[in-house]
Amino acid sequence: MYIPYGTQSIDEDDIQAVVDVLRSNFLTTGPAVAQFEKKVADYVGAKYAVAVSNGTAALHVACLAAGIKKGDEVITTPITFAASSNCVLYCGGTPVFADIKKDTYNIDPDDIRRKITKKTKAIIAVHFTGQPCEMEEIHAIAREYNLLVIEDAAHALGADYKGKMVGSMSDMTTFSFHPVKHITTGEGGMIMTNSDALYERLSLFRTHGITRDENLLTVNDGDWYYQQLELGYNYRITDIQCALGISQLDKLDLFIENRKKIVRRYNDAFANVEEVVTPYQQEECNSSWHLYVIQVKKRKEIFDKLRAAGIGVNVHYIPVYSFPYYQKHGYDNVHCQNAEKLYENLISLPIHAKLTQSEQDYVIEHVITAVKDC
Repeated sequence: MYIPYGTQSIDEDDIQAVVDVLRSNFLTTGPAVAQFEKKVADYVGAKYAVAVSNGTAALHVACLAAGIKKGDEVITTPITFAASSNCVLYCGGTPVFADIKKDTYNIDPDDIRRKITKKTKAIIAVHFTGQPCEMEEIHAIAREYNLLVIEDAAHALGADYKGKMVGSMSDMTTFSFHPVKHITTGEGGMIMTNSDALYERLSLFRTHGITRDENLLTVNDGDWYYQQLELGYNYRITDIQCALGISQLDKLDLFIENRKKIVRRYNDAFANVEEVVTPYQQEECNSSWHLYVIQVKKRKEIFDKLRAAGIGVNVHYIPVYSFPYYQKHGYDNVHCQNAEKLYENLISLPIHAKLTQSEQDYVIEHVITAVKDC
């Protein structure tokens, strides 16, 4: 037996949606892309959506649209996948790491404020595990210092913050559709915005900086004519992927409800196990529960025991600034105390729409046995 920490859930409707596109006239950029964008935009309540090839591309395009360049600083969290800060480096900017809060594990608004300098241009707030960051405080800071806010919501499709859906609140919000996320397009990503100007730039950077839009052309030689206005990238997504995404989105609410049931069972099972610290959830917010993380002592011994039992536990995440690349490029003296302490004790347990009750019982039994034995 092997129980992964996360995996896709594909049914016959998803397969048929892809087959239908394979039999159509469009495989790359066709009508399914626009349909998927509209469907996600409507779901989260955003004005615009720009679908791209993956979640990292979404972050990169967002930073390009924000105008991040050499000399600019962008504040983000170290407890995230490297893409959340690499996207700043791609643009020549400098990531600055603010520490996390001890309870939510999300970026600490107080430390954001401490890290602001005259070079700060944006904040990338990462909704770790699907729990929204404290966006009211972050937006207040951004208004005070005239900063852009980008939400990395790779974990948080379907989450809401004080009645507002993640994806509807900030200058830009990015999603990922990797197979371990709530819905999948194989690989894929999307940027949400309510800004006409940002939407225009996002659309350009996705497609080589090239446009046929008559309102943007400096001259127009005819219907065949196009111009490159920016140095963009080929970050386009395909109709094949978007057809899968459209079908998957129909099941998103069910997937999230299944995850919440799994969370409730984990919480109940570990409620009286003092060796296990379960995730704290802030009030007035609904996590979409991409991850279920616990804190334990003697993490490596427990991790190895669970892996040996066929349980695909993982660790999310290693503080980004501790990687050799970052250490060699000016981050050797960076320390975020809360993030480092969390990393020492953190384990991600299996949570996904296909996890059965018997599989979860198996995980719970082995976690309790492992923490008692260690």
